[in-house]
Amino acid sequence: MTDCSREALLRRLFETAVAAADPMKCVPAFLPERVDGRTVVIGAGKASARMAEAVEAAWGASEGLVITRDGYSRPCRGIEIVEASHPVPDGRGLQATQRLLGLLSSLEEADHVIALISGGASALLEAPAGEISLADLQALNEALLASGAPITDMNTVRKHVSLVKGGQLAAAAYPARMTALIISDVAGDDPAFIASGPTVGDRTTPADARAVIERFGISVPASVLTVLDSATGVLPQEDERVSRVENRIIAAPSLSLEAAASLAADEGMEVEILGDAIEGEAREVAEQQARLAIERRQAMKPGGRPVLLLSGGECTVTRRGKGCGGPNAEFALALAIALKGANGLYGIACDTDGVDGAADVAGAVIGPSTLERAEALGLDPVAMLGDNDSHSFFAALGDQVVPGPTLTNVNDFRAILIESPMT
Repeated sequence: MTDCSREALLRRLFETAVAAADPMKCVPAFLPERVDGRTVVIGAGKASARMAEAVEAAWGASEGLVITRDGYSRPCRGIEIVEASHPVPDGRGLQATQRLLGLLSSLEEADHVIALISGGASALLEAPAGEISLADLQALNEALLASGAPITDMNTVRKHVSLVKGGQLAAAAYPARMTALIISDVAGDDPAFIASGPTVGDRTTPADARAVIERFGISVPASVLTVLDSATGVLPQEDERVSRVENRIIAAPSLSLEAAASLAADEGMEVEILGDAIEGEAREVAEQQARLAIERRQAMKPGGRPVLLLSGGECTVTRRGKGCGGPNAEFALALAIALKGANGLYGIACDTDGVDGAADVAGAVIGPSTLERAEALGLDPVAMLGDNDSHSFFAALGDQVVPGPTLTNVNDFRAILIESPMT
């Protein structure tokens, strides 16, 4: 098998993982029974437009509004699709959120809301609390994204400075019944943290949010601290206003990894799934998996079956440099450095939403020749990793994975292919 064919196989594994989470496949089986009253479809997230498209494919034109990332819109006949900025909120998202809340304000007990929720909604569905301005909200999100904090910690802060997160979207629709169809992009698939849990009662407090800010040394605007100094609108889990919500997870990282594992088994590989909820600093996780891959290869008999290590979850990056990168490309670069060009070891790391960090690049592939080819181009991989400049590194090599909008989001996909020694 040539290096090109190995790269093609790794890319095909990623495509298989993405396809398993396509809302057109996932949504129909989880739609509830139609009701006699009014049905309104709302939603937010990178997959929300595709989810709305799936609803209309099953039910026909429907009333509603969803908010998705720029470039992720889909053609719908009745559901309005609004694009806004991600991962940092903008005015379009705030305006669309107010319109969405207005749509819910006239609902009655006999009505039904279908809420389409996916990763990315934390930035797209937003109504800041107190005196927090758009500029303050943007500064907070930029600081959170650069802090290296896990997504659950970031979303703890986001909930308590918002008027729609932490069950507050469900409260806006009460007393109407709500069915939330959720695509998970967080470790553990806890609906309370997916998209900051707009339809789910919460167990965190403003003090928890302040603790995150202090633990990661995050500089935030004074208006944010003022909001966190008092009780916020986040709903406790026992609140009556979330009692008429049914939250259904319709796609998750584990299912996508299983789809990739099935393809790998069909290709004659021995598959080991390391976990679907792996978190941590991207470069540190890469070093750990590099050591594991080397150990696996050393234990293999010559001519044995290839081994594939699969993992998912969400790695983070503590931004120290000024380069362009994301957790998946940073994982791939750190993996290449740790493997030191060892024979028989190849890898891919991509975000299933097609966006790694803030760049329209899913991630990258690496192999034994990565460092050698980089040296020939005058690239210093260690220096570029230190500058968080992994996207530039792989762009120069032509090893980026750029699928375009995938219209779904079940977080990171990582695969390491281990070939046995020939002799």
